[in-house]
Amino acid sequence: SVVLRRLDELADHTKSDIDDEIIKIIKGVRPRFYSFLAFYLAVQYLAINEFLSKVINVILIIWFTYQVLDALQILIDYIARKKSVEEDNQFKTAISVASLFIKIGLWTIALMLILSNLGINITSLIAGLGIGGIAIAMAIKNILSDLFASFAIFFDKPFLVGDYIAMGETKGTVEKIGIKTTRIRAPQGEQIVVSNNDLTAGKIQNFKKLEERRVVFNIGVVYETSTEKLKKVPEMIEQIIKPIAAAAFVRTYFTTFGDSALIFEVVYNVETPEYEDYLKINQEINFKIKEVFEKEGIEMAYPTQMIHIKK
Repeated sequence: SVVLRRLDELADHTKSDIDDEIIKIIKGVRPRFYSFLAFYLAVQYLAINEFLSKVINVILIIWFTYQVLDALQILIDYIARKKSVEEDNQFKTAISVASLFIKIGLWTIALMLILSNLGINITSLIAGLGIGGIAIAMAIKNILSDLFASFAIFFDKPFLVGDYIAMGETKGTVEKIGIKTTRIRAPQGEQIVVSNNDLTAGKIQNFKKLEERRVVFNIGVVYETSTEKLKKVPEMIEQIIKPIAAAAFVRTYFTTFGDSALIFEVVYNVETPEYEDYLKINQEINFKIKEVFEKEGIEMAYPTQMIHIKK
């Protein structure tokens, strides 16, 4: 009691909370355990009945194992709480399930150790548990695959809640990452539920990780445009894009004699990951190109066919 009181005083003056957990572990060891431990040590110097000595040894093994497991569980809960805070509760369910599996594993190992120390042959028991485990795993393999996939998402973090992702035809914003499924809100408004196993098995595009966006598009002008005006087009487009703050001009070249147009390729970068910002910048550039072309008398082409009838 004196030691714990002194430790509580010291813990109040520290910034870390790990010492509070250590004190909690020490407080979890009740006085009756210390009393029994003292009784056990005292009995070692006495000649007592063999059966009674065996009973005392069994009680000590079970009690000691329980105290160790209790301390480990407190540490596991502490790590799980800290991890949940670090991850902003996005993977709180996965962390809880992982800590539960660890606790079950510890209790299973502890039970095996107790039985082994009691002189019981646990080989057949382990074999039976192994066969039973395989049978259960085969029966719920789809659930287990999704469960382990959620752990893979948690540790690898290919995407987080709030990220805009695309996987094949499925696109949308991640709303929730669960143990078995992930909920995605599509641009049209509906919620799409995808199994975690499918997400980890497929190729995912994460647009939230996009630092800048490369934009490539073509502009076609009619064949009747004079060469003098054609030569002005690259410089016109460069002068349109350069003043825009979040856009970085890359190049513009006359690339192709198309079927019904003279094709220019335009390339620029949008230096923001936000899709909405990209749309605004792209719209501004398109308006200005249309405006400048109209001012210069440059006509944009569209698919046409001209038929010449020769007499």
